[in-house]
Amino acid sequence: MRVGRSSLLAVIAIPAGLLIGLSLGAMGGGGSILTVPALVYLLHQRPHAATTASLLIVGITALAGMAAHWGAGRVRAVQGITFGVLGVAGAYAGSRLSASIRPALLLTLFAGLMLVAAAAMLRRRRHAAGEPAPAPAAEASRAVPPAAGPDPGAVTALAARTRAATLDRPAPAAPQPRPAGAARGRRSGAAAVRRALKVAAAATGVGLLTGFFGVGGGFVIVPALVLALGFDMPIAVGTSLLVISVNSAAALVARLGEGAALDWPLIGVFTVAALAGALGGNRVASRVSASRLTAAFTALLIAVAAYTLSRSLPALL
Repeated sequence: MRVGRSSLLAVIAIPAGLLIGLSLGAMGGGGSILTVPALVYLLHQRPHAATTASLLIVGITALAGMAAHWGAGRVRAVQGITFGVLGVAGAYAGSRLSASIRPALLLTLFAGLMLVAAAAMLRRRRHAAGEPAPAPAAEASRAVPPAAGPDPGAVTALAARTRAATLDRPAPAAPQPRPAGAARGRRSGAAAVRRALKVAAAATGVGLLTGFFGVGGGFVIVPALVLALGFDMPIAVGTSLLVISVNSAAALVARLGEGAALDWPLIGVFTVAALAGALGGNRVASRVSASRLTAAFTALLIAVAAYTLSRSLPALL
């Protein structure tokens, strides 16, 4: 009977892992937030064990998804590793804090996190839909007619008069340094300090989320990389997977040091399925519009959050 139950759970783990890996590979995050509900409600894992197992699954899957983005040149290794290392302290603190939270409260907070992620993805979708499409180069060239060529004789006469006037004119004085340059340098230095503080704060916050909930935090990392470091969206997506890997590894080390008990065969099946989904994520992203992907996944997040609240809130009352 036990063997039959284990086999059934393994069968359920395959489509769940595929879906999560697919989202992680296609959108650089978001899918990992479904790992904990899938482990708790589909595979009947305890909440604290589920958040620990999620770190392992998400970290390995993100690393595999990053490989495809790396080959396409969409990963900034130095910035990604720096962002991840800055979040290690937050990941450790989040892991220790999570162990002291009641399971029902942990799941309730997790449902709130899913709703926040859904709102962030909706905002990103609206922002992308509002961006104007660039005009094609061919249309731009047709819109501006070419200028007529100058008369060769007029050019020769003008050049002669210009040379004569230049020989009679005194040499210009050497430009003096502007005193405002120092002020501009100070302003630039202050802006760099503010930018570094924003990056450190964002990285610490992401690490805290990763350690506490066992999620990758891609829905926070991608906007942070775009706003704080000026990355465009494809590079932010690829680099976010590197950050997720670093944060997940740090939080997992803290969890395993506390002696967390895990169902390793079940986690192995789930991880392999998630890896397969992550490797196919790029193909799906190239064939399906990002707007449709985001809309479908957002609806799924809201539905799972509502189900999680319906199960966890009564236990708190």
